[in-house]
Amino acid sequence: MRKPNKKQSIKKAKKKVKGKKKTAKKKATKILRFEDCIETIDEEISKKRYKWNLASLAWIDFEDVSQILRLHIFRKWHLYDQEKSLKPWIRAIITNQIKNLVRNNYTNFIKPCSRCEAARGETGCTIYKVQCSDCPLYKNWEKNKKAGFSAKMPVPLENYKQEVYHIQNNQEIDVEKSAIIIHKKMEELLKPHEWKVYGFLYIDFLDELQAAKKMGYKTSENNKSPGYKQIKNIKKKIIKKVKQILLNDEIDIW
Repeated sequence: MRKPNKKQSIKKAKKKVKGKKKTAKKKATKILRFEDCIETIDEEISKKRYKWNLASLAWIDFEDVSQILRLHIFRKWHLYDQEKSLKPWIRAIITNQIKNLVRNNYTNFIKPCSRCEAARGETGCTIYKVQCSDCPLYKNWEKNKKAGFSAKMPVPLENYKQEVYHIQNNQEIDVEKSAIIIHKKMEELLKPHEWKVYGFLYIDFLDELQAAKKMGYKTSENNKSPGYKQIKNIKKKIIKKVKQILLNDEIDIW
């Protein structure tokens, strides 16, 4: 049997030393938990405050956004590679999630005119003179998204003085009781699957994705949330029926 020469022996010895160092390094790596990094997470969230500039959304401010971001990071924590730097990973999640929130709560609902070069001011248009349904883009928005825009965007109280006066001077309004009356009427009016979605969205206050999961909806389309079409169509039907009973004065919530 041949004896290993000196060069081979030195190479083997070096490999062993390297292997021991790698093992020691792995053992020395401390596993970071979400709870241990909450101060770092809050610091990175506060740095991105300037990216949230939707002051028109009165029902959601940056404190609400911060809570959503913390929860999202917590849910993604198992995907964090412990051998890499933490801050860049957190920043990427925060940036992407803020973009999603802006899109879901504003960009998806605003008039196409806001991004059109032909638009002039709030209502003008160099092609159709005014922003109206003569424009195919505006017509599509009016049909599919205007209701969502109206529901999400705050309106000036000056336009609703009578309603505000009635609410302020009526000491007998019971909001919880009124909600029960509406829910009861909707249960009678809606089909079983529509009532389930109504309950998830407007009683349990789940978002559309959570409601779709509860209903067991799926999608075969890439980059689309499961059940987004089904939930969207059911919401349209619910809103249409609610409008109808209100127009017909079929329900008294006061």
